[in-house]
Amino acid sequence: MTVPTAIRRLTGIHAATVTPMRPDSSVDWEALAAHVGRVGRADGIRGLLINGHAGENFLLTREEKRRVIEICRAELGPGVFLTSGINAESSLEAALHAADAEAAGADALLLFPPNAWIGFRDAASARLHHEHVIAACGLPILLYQAPVGAGAMPYGPDTLAELVALPRVAGIKEGSWEVATYDQNRRIAKAIRPDLAVLGSGDEHLLTAYLIGSEGSQVSLAAVTPEPLVALWDAASRQDWAAARHWHDVIYPLACAIYRDKPAGRATPRLKACLRILGLLDHDTVRPPFAPIPAEEYGRLEKALRHAGAFG
Repeated sequence: MTVPTAIRRLTGIHAATVTPMRPDSSVDWEALAAHVGRVGRADGIRGLLINGHAGENFLLTREEKRRVIEICRAELGPGVFLTSGINAESSLEAALHAADAEAAGADALLLFPPNAWIGFRDAASARLHHEHVIAACGLPILLYQAPVGAGAMPYGPDTLAELVALPRVAGIKEGSWEVATYDQNRRIAKAIRPDLAVLGSGDEHLLTAYLIGSEGSQVSLAAVTPEPLVALWDAASRQDWAAARHWHDVIYPLACAIYRDKPAGRATPRLKACLRILGLLDHDTVRPPFAPIPAEEYGRLEKALRHAGAFG
């Protein structure tokens, strides 16, 4: 797929899916197919982000990541846009995963920064990491802008400008989780590449990102309750800000219960718990070192799901 085609496809709501596990922490491949089939065919969903943070990408083996893509493509066919996350500490390993993803049927790649960069990263290492992946495959690439609180992982303005100019970069999953930084980064990217897809992806402040400007979002909340996320995007797209505010208010308690309530690192276990509460997963197992959520959180999640209309 060409970069211009990918940019045109990276609009609207793309759901970031989970990777269902059995109680023994093995991947439940049948449940994965059912999950991505349900979400990928939901009205208004424009594509999926698979093997992302919600999909426990740093806990899956290389072979499992490749099979996730294969199953998603087999379940959904060629028409659904699939972005696969690439998350590896070694640039050489990331390049291998990128080649795997292309062979397995991904349409684009979202390249996460190595977790070691939380302590230190310089511009040269960031560029080198992306160049290895770009050289290993022919797919369009999305940059991942990490949250402002994630140490050295977020790219500063100069580094971001350098990465945006790399060949085959099609977009940014802008996950700064801070409105002023989102605005700044969007302006930097658009000044260099006006065509670039800048995806506002902070689930509890999507409305603000849409007011500032956004081509779409890759968000895991859409894997739980796709309808209100699509409604929010549609309202913002037609600049019906009263309707957009309504849908923001509908999803806000659930977004906070999953992502904002401390400890924030429980987002993936909470997403799976929501899907289990809704009867959409038999098990909400997460791989260690993720721990199961405390029993008292299930009640709070169920209340937020009801507010979002997830029970119909």
